[in-house]
Amino acid sequence: MEKSYCTAVVLAAGRGNRMGTEVHKQYLLLAGKPIVCYSLQVFQESDIIDEIILVTGEGEEDYCRKNFVETYGITKVSRIVAGGKERFHSVWNGLRETREDGYVFIHDSARPFVDEEMLSRLYEIVRLDKACVAGMPVKDTIKIVDPECKVRDTPDRGTLWMVQTPQVFETKLVKQAYKMLIQDQEKQARGESGGSRRRGYTVTDDAGAVEIMLRHPVRMVKGSYKNIKITTPEDLEVGEVFAGRGNS
Repeated sequence: MEKSYCTAVVLAAGRGNRMGTEVHKQYLLLAGKPIVCYSLQVFQESDIIDEIILVTGEGEEDYCRKNFVETYGITKVSRIVAGGKERFHSVWNGLRETREDGYVFIHDSARPFVDEEMLSRLYEIVRLDKACVAGMPVKDTIKIVDPECKVRDTPDRGTLWMVQTPQVFETKLVKQAYKMLIQDQEKQARGESGGSRRRGYTVTDDAGAVEIMLRHPVRMVKGSYKNIKITTPEDLEVGEVFAGRGNS
């Protein structure tokens, strides 16, 4: 089967308030290299990815081009665009720059340990199902609690997965979902009726947009327990260990 055109939309617009630093979490150094550059280099070296669109904070486009794209030789970056107020705004800004054909890999740059094997698994499945996400089964028991932290329910751990990125879709499918989501948000902001397909659900990932807006099934694909998101100082410590192993 002929290879389809694949674009990686790499999100680097988050502020990372939980990290407690003035520097955005994705710009912090991990084993001497900016976190954002780990995934950029994986996509750069991948035979699957043809193009990279980097989404960064507004006004930081030139900084990212000079310090990350040019310094680390990420030649597949075709465009650097500014993100938005919320994650879904940033994703939409990136998606608007993609081609209509092929597939798109949406990835949070705060996950530096994506690898080529993961990309291959996702690519294989998205060609069959049009929508898939990386993830892993949860290892801990999960409790559902009320506002007073009293346990309301204990879901079956065997049915629960931790969702990761990349999240991969047929490009025209996810663009349709996000276009509907943005229109939905705009209607709600104006107080118009008929603007709540989400039914109180907050869309926090790309699969959620496809699930809620289009009711399209999404396949889970094995990611890696190593594919952590660097969000807190503790995550950074764990990341240093993983990065050190990779360089040894």
